[in-house]
Amino acid sequence: MKVFDAHSDIFTDVTVRRLNGEKDIIKNYHMDKLKEGHVGASILGIWIEPLYFDKDCTWRMLQIMSAVSEEIEDMNECAGIVCKYNDLLELNKKDKLAIVIGMEGMDGFKGDVSLIDVMYRFGVRHGMLTWNRENEFATGVGSIHHDRGLTKSGIKLIKKMEELGMIVDVSHGNEKTFWDIYKNTTKPFIASHSNVYNLCNAPRNLKDDQIKAIGERNGVIGVNSWVDFIDKNKPSAEKLANHIDYIVNLIGIDHVGFGFDFGDYIDPKTLSSFQEENYIKTPGIEDASRIPNLLNILKKRGYNNEDLERISYKNMERVVQNVLS
Repeated sequence: MKVFDAHSDIFTDVTVRRLNGEKDIIKNYHMDKLKEGHVGASILGIWIEPLYFDKDCTWRMLQIMSAVSEEIEDMNECAGIVCKYNDLLELNKKDKLAIVIGMEGMDGFKGDVSLIDVMYRFGVRHGMLTWNRENEFATGVGSIHHDRGLTKSGIKLIKKMEELGMIVDVSHGNEKTFWDIYKNTTKPFIASHSNVYNLCNAPRNLKDDQIKAIGERNGVIGVNSWVDFIDKNKPSAEKLANHIDYIVNLIGIDHVGFGFDFGDYIDPKTLSSFQEENYIKTPGIEDASRIPNLLNILKKRGYNNEDLERISYKNMERVVQNVLS
């Protein structure tokens, strides 16, 4: 069964390895697991790691873009870039990985809204305005300023994203940022890699009114395999399935998908920069190759093939069709 993973940091691995002189990173290090997990499409984010927050974020953003552009040249036989919905369909026909280039935070813009046009021309079709912290556009979940959300520049930016045809993503934003995005957008938006707050009260997870708002907008929530967002005591694939059940029961099966945020390939220096000394894999959903295990758990819980197709692929595909057409 084909899978759409709405959040991956593979481009971080691509950048680190290419800077060390390697090539063909996706083919050599990722495709086997992705194929085993039946991943046919994924949002791969340009993410400025915390290591570079106190340095030049714009320089790091350009460095990542350079590595990604080189990787695009190498990966033609196994993957391609989605700039419009028809690209997704064509890549699927060719059995190639369909990559939506995303932005996981826009700190590299230094407050310049016009840079979104440059990123669009580069191929970016998705974006989160911030990653956990405050910037010139929005406020992340790590900020102590809970009454701060989008800035005036942030509102301009999301309106420009909708105008261009880019998917707006609320993951990593605080509650005020979430509701400011909700109020200032009209198209479906996503929470690419967030779980249910009522099942695990991590600040990155979504409360019921947020979940309902995403459903009302015909958006999708991609459930996250990171242990901290599943269960604080004993995370597992079974407990991740509980998050899916919860969302389905609250807003229906058309608004839940996958955004696994696998970290098995993230280098230790990057992990340690955000207090993750060791990456702990969630039992039963340790990496992309184990995605079928989660689908089997859902099948045993009574989800039929049509249900599973919606969760695993079609719901996220619908957002791409609605926004990127």
